[in-house]
This record gives sequence, structure tokens and C-alpha cells, in this order.
Amino acid sequence: MMDVETTGNVVSFDPDLLQLPEVSPLALKENPHIAEGLYEQWLSLPETSRVIKTLLDDAKAGAPLSATGTSSSGNASTSNALPSMFPAGSTPPLSPRSTSGSPRFMKRSGVGPSSLSSPLKIVSERAREDIPQFYFQNGPPPPTELKEQCIARIDQLFLSHMDGLQIQEFKSLTRDICKLPSFFSSTLFRKIDINCTGIITRDQFVVYWINGNMMSMDIASQIFKILKQPDRKYLTQDDFKPVLRELLATHPGLEFLQSTPEFQDRYAETVIYRIFYYVNRSGNGHLTLRELKRGNLIAALQHADEEEDINKVLRYFSYEHFYVIYCKFWELDTDHDFLIDKENLIRYGNHALTYRIVDRIFSQIPRKFTSKVEGKMGYEDFVYFMLSEEDKSSEPSLEYWFKCIDLDGNGVLTPNEMQFFYEEQLHRMECMAQEPVLFEDILCQMVDMIGPEKETHFTLRDLKGCKLSGNVFNILFNLNKFMAFETRDPFLIRQEREDPTLTEWDRFAHREYIRLSMEEDGEDASNGSAEVWDESLEAPF
Repeated sequence: MMDVETTGNVVSFDPDLLQLPEVSPLALKENPHIAEGLYEQWLSLPETSRVIKTLLDDAKAGAPLSATGTSSSGNASTSNALPSMFPAGSTPPLSPRSTSGSPRFMKRSGVGPSSLSSPLKIVSERAREDIPQFYFQNGPPPPTELKEQCIARIDQLFLSHMDGLQIQEFKSLTRDICKLPSFFSSTLFRKIDINCTGIITRDQFVVYWINGNMMSMDIASQIFKILKQPDRKYLTQDDFKPVLRELLATHPGLEFLQSTPEFQDRYAETVIYRIFYYVNRSGNGHLTLRELKRGNLIAALQHADEEEDINKVLRYFSYEHFYVIYCKFWELDTDHDFLIDKENLIRYGNHALTYRIVDRIFSQIPRKFTSKVEGKMGYEDFVYFMLSEEDKSSEPSLEYWFKCIDLDGNGVLTPNEMQFFYEEQLHRMECMAQEPVLFEDILCQMVDMIGPEKETHFTLRDLKGCKLSGNVFNILFNLNKFMAFETRDPFLIRQEREDPTLTEWDRFAHREYIRLSMEEDGEDASNGSAEVWDESLEAPF
């Protein structure tokens, strides 16, 4: 009356094959509680309990189980078949199962694993293969030969200083062993001397430089690790101050500033602002290792250490460049409160800028002011502005002015936005009795100049891909430079051809420094100092 199907070790009933006189198969399907009742009745039989107990004992012992209730143990016999509630012979025989393909029986008979075996099991049985370490948090360890050579040089240097090196004696080790700029000496010394004993022993230096894998890092990673604070993954402006202090104290090209500490501080601030303007591309004040490696600061640091004339280090450290920036700021800051308002800035470059662009700058769209006084920019804000205004070929400058012109902040400059700024330029040309150039003509000229992907608008990518992009911004809000571009000053063109490595900022700073120096010399001459005309043009500070 009943068919028993076995799947693995699970016994199930097929209600279709139950032939009960009082219950039809359809009724049994629709009423599963009938089958549940029959199953509970079967479990209550004494023979069922005995067979289940035997199967559980065999499972615990690890013996193979039979779906029919037979066991490999001696306690179970062939009479321990599953008890049936139905007469014998009323169910069809089960399909014969072959044990030849069973992984269990194959393993017992000594046959190798078949296609049914777990692939994980096969892998685990293979011989273990050692993979060499390929990631090192602090960089790969140095080669043994290089390590031994470095230790030998360290031993030779400490031979005459068995008790250790003091901070004033540490410079040669910084330059010769670490291959770092000499003005990193004090910062590196304090990094190693964590207990502030004032002395670094040979073992202390080996632990930090050799065992800490510092010698195997590239120079950018070394400088980054030396400058940054232990709990940070970036550099701030304050991290550069100790290095600048040592540079001012030791560099022969800056000795003349030692009698004027107030200008030492201003010089250091200006250098740091310039570094973050060009290198910190994210503009968040957190200079990362990636940014440090992508910039040119490392080369500038090495150049400053090798060059006695600091003015020849045009990237970041030139004193002449600082002099130009500071004097420009001082000229505009009429009340000398070290803050500049809109009326002050509108006088920049002999009133070269339009009111509309100055309004955008003071709305802090291109960059948030660091000044705490509302409506006024501080010295750092002015440095960012001046670098952007005088070298519109640099990427930071293009981004600065792009944000100013992009009125709706959607990432594209439309003709309407550009016309808004050009209207004031057009009005100024009319007031100066110059022949006005219509915006439609100017727009065609700018499109031909830039060659954007879509002629309907300019993107920042379009501008960065063209060397003449800075002229677009001059056309829109700097009348003096717009006129100079239209007349194509042959003197400036010849200057650019003579030394193409100089940037627009380098040329501007050089011209301004000469002009400011001559003005300073003229003031000295009017005060009765006739000898200044025979002297070289120097900074007055």
C-alpha cells in the first residue's frame, strides 16, 4: 500500500502510492496532516525505535549507514529492516544502487578520488608552496649588501663620537648618510630623540634608519615620514615651520635676514603658502604623500640645499619672489592692519580688474578666506590670489578663475556667463575711448583659441589642454592684460623665446623686483644717500 523512497539517508513517503481503502491519494495530498499522523504512528513502533538507535550508534562510530537500516557493526543484522505498517510485498522494489561510484566506498577500497570528490579536498592534499612576502607596510627591507655598507659608514662616523651626536653635530649624518637636505637635520634629530636627551647614539640611529626601513624608501617617503605627526597621514603647514626656521638660520643666501626676525617669519609663511598652493592640489590644507610625490617640491628642497644664491631657486624659495608678493600686499594694505578689503584689491595692477570679478573673489567662491574678519582677505588669501592672477598658465590658477566665472557652479562656462563678465570690460573700453570689441567676435576668437570639445561651452578640461587658456580670463576681467595680448608686445614675446623654462610668474616677479628695487633706491637717493646708485640692486630687508 505504500512506496518508500530513499534519498541518501532520508526516508520519505509518496502519498500517490498509498492505497488506503478509506483515503484517496488526492485527499491525502490535500490533507497532509493525515500523512503526518501515519508518520508519527510509525515512529511509535518499538522496532522503529530500535533501528533508529542502531543507525545513530553507527553514525557516531563512523560506520557506513544503509538506507534500509542495515549496519556494518555486529549488533545490527539483516532483520533490522525498517518496520512497515503495511503488508509485505505491497510496495514495488527499490532501484538497485551501485556502490562502485560512491566516494565513500572508493576511499575505503583504496581507489583515488573521483570527479565527485570535493576540489577543496584535492587542493588541501597538494604539497604546500611558500609564497614570498610581497607587501611591506614600511617598505621592503634593504638588500643585505647595501645594509652592511650603510652600517659600516655609520660606524665610521660614530667612531669619534662613542657617546653619541648632539644636534649641532648631526648635520653631516643627515646629508652624507641619509642623503637629505641639510636643513632637515634638526627635524630628523628630534624625530629620533623621542626622549629629548639631546644626544643620539649609534644604536638609536640604526634602529630608526636601518631597522625602520627608512633607507630603502624613496626620498619623498622619507621626508613625508620625518615631517608628519605620528597620528596623521598628511602634512599641515605647521609641519614645515621647523624646516624653514633651520633654512633661515643656516642658508648663506638668507643671512642678511637674521637681523630682522619679523621678515624671517613673513618669508617662511610665504614659502609655505606657495608650497601648498602648487602641491596641495585638493586644497584642503592636508598635503598627502601622493601629492608630495607628484609635485616638484623634493627637487626644490634639494636645489635650495645645493645653491648658495637663494634667488636662483625659483620654485618656492626665492627671496625676490617673496619680496614682490609682500611689497604688493603692503602697497594695497593702506591702513597696515594686515587685511585687504574690496576697495584695496580693486587698485591691484593699476585698477586692472573689474568690480564683478573682485566681487566673486570676496564671495569666497574660488577659495575660502583664512581671514577671520568678514569682508576682508588676509595675507595667505592674497598670496593665493596673486599667484593665480600673475600666472594663469598653471593648473591651480585655471581652477581658481574657472570657479569665479562659473556662476551656477555646473562645471561649464557658457556664453551667458562669459558675457556677464565681459560687459564690464566693454564698458571700460568705451570710457577709455578705445574701439570696443563686440562679445560675439570675442567669443569666436576664444573658441578658435581653446578648441573645446563642444563649441557651446568651455570645460576645465578644455582650458587645461590649451597653453593660451589664461588669455580667456584676461579677456573677461583684466583690461590691461587683454590689451597687451591684442597688441602682442614684441618685448614679451622675445623674452619668452629666450628662456622658455621660465613661467609667467617668474618673468613677472623678475620685472617687479627690479622696479621695486629702483623705487627703493630712488627713495634712498632723495634722502641724501648718493652711494646707492653704485650698488647692486638688493632687497631692502
